[in-house]
Amino acid sequence: MRKLLFILSMLTWSLQAQELNCTVSINAEQTGQSNLQVFRTLQSEITEFMNRTSWTDLNVKQQERIDCSLAIIVSNINSDFFTASIQVQSSRPVYNSTYNTPILNFNDRQFNFQYTEFQPLNYNANTFDSNLISVLAFYAYTIIGLDAASYELGAGEPYFEEAKQIVNTAQQQVSDGWSAQSGTQSRYRLNQDLLSPNFREFFDAMYAYHRNGLDYMAQSDREAKQSIAISLSLFEQLYRNRPNNFLTRVFFDSKAEEIASIFSGGPQVNISSLVSTLNKVAPTKSTYWQQIKL
Repeated sequence: MRKLLFILSMLTWSLQAQELNCTVSINAEQTGQSNLQVFRTLQSEITEFMNRTSWTDLNVKQQERIDCSLAIIVSNINSDFFTASIQVQSSRPVYNSTYNTPILNFNDRQFNFQYTEFQPLNYNANTFDSNLISVLAFYAYTIIGLDAASYELGAGEPYFEEAKQIVNTAQQQVSDGWSAQSGTQSRYRLNQDLLSPNFREFFDAMYAYHRNGLDYMAQSDREAKQSIAISLSLFEQLYRNRPNNFLTRVFFDSKAEEIASIFSGGPQVNISSLVSTLNKVAPTKSTYWQQIKL
């Protein structure tokens, strides 16, 4: 009977959707206590939390999981209170290739939390259990939403709405990162902008860059490069309406190196205005734009 129950439980587990393939690293060198077992336990529990939580109702195959990573740097630990930052990255495969393109590369410096070794990490959408759980769940839904948005216009919105629920619940308990007063590069601002109709061009560019550009590269790299150049021109309209907006920075923090690589070799296409646009909308990435061959 026990064997049968075990088999049934494993079958039920396999039918649940785990959407992420998440790698977690924790660097605690700044604390001077990097050998503490609590850091290894925390790394293991976050990995399990991200990869074994069913974030959606989708039926996701193992090979369809979203590759992502969380790099946590702990700068201080005082009893059970951790002062840290978290670098969140995700990528998705390009059609008919072995290449994975970066989707998100975001450094969140407002990541402080309480944690006691071996405390359970379980996500409940309707309650605030801890800042640690809320931040992790927020990025899980943001990763899933941006991934979906790269395949289909509007497909990310349900997941950004889930992330918004986390913001609303968390800001009643914690302020850092969750409120309008947290600055222009916070979780609150990221979620607000992803759901705002004022940033339609961001999603138009996101979709066109991937589906009309990268995913078409194996068929015709010349036409794909031209489509990518056209998609990037959409950021100029966004810049005119909202200069120095946060989502443009989020996009180019992920894509600058890739864009430079795409346009620094291969078949030549008409990109006479591209470098000018890139220098205008993402001037901090100018070292990459200098690599583009006109």
